[in-house]
Amino acid sequence: MQLKPGSRLRSTTCDTQVVVVRGTGDLPVTCGGAPMVAADAAPTDAGTPAAGHDGGTLLGKRYEDADGALEVLVVKPGAGSLGLGEALLAVKAAKQLPASD
Repeated sequence: MQLKPGSRLRSTTCDTQVVVVRGTGDLPVTCGGAPMVAADAAPTDAGTPAAGHDGGTLLGKRYEDADGALEVLVVKPGAGSLGLGEALLAVKAAKQLPASD
């Protein structure tokens, strides 16, 4: 699936929906171990997240891969874990603000 910032994706294994913040091209974004589809795609029978891909997602959190090629924002949480191919995405850490005097 061709991605660009602003693309909306939904999981086929749970309720998770995301918006792409950073990442372009044909990236294999997964949730629950299955490929994600465009948010406006026809609904299918929902499966269940695969073992090891069932850690869940948190509403409003940004997830990114280790290389920084993909960053997504969760707009609807679910039971599946987000991934890029077989590698799971991690919650993006907040930036430290400078100390004020």
